[in-house]
Amino acid sequence: MEAYQERVLQEKSELDEKRSKLEVFVHGDVCKNLPIMERSDLWDQLRAMKEYSLVLGRRIDRFLA
Repeated sequence: MEAYQERVLQEKSELDEKRSKLEVFVHGDVCKNLPIMERSDLWDQLRAMKEYSLVLGRRIDRFLA
């Protein structure tokens, strides 16, 4: 595997870990007490992270094909 491909694998792994933690946070009690605009931004961030992870996953699938 090429060095850049290994970096993409690492990037996706790190992103998915952060995304998972954010998902837990946005469903928790602390988030429910934040101002509406902050909660909205956190949900937007989570959606973007999910989309980004999907793109990285497609790239990785092509590496392994």
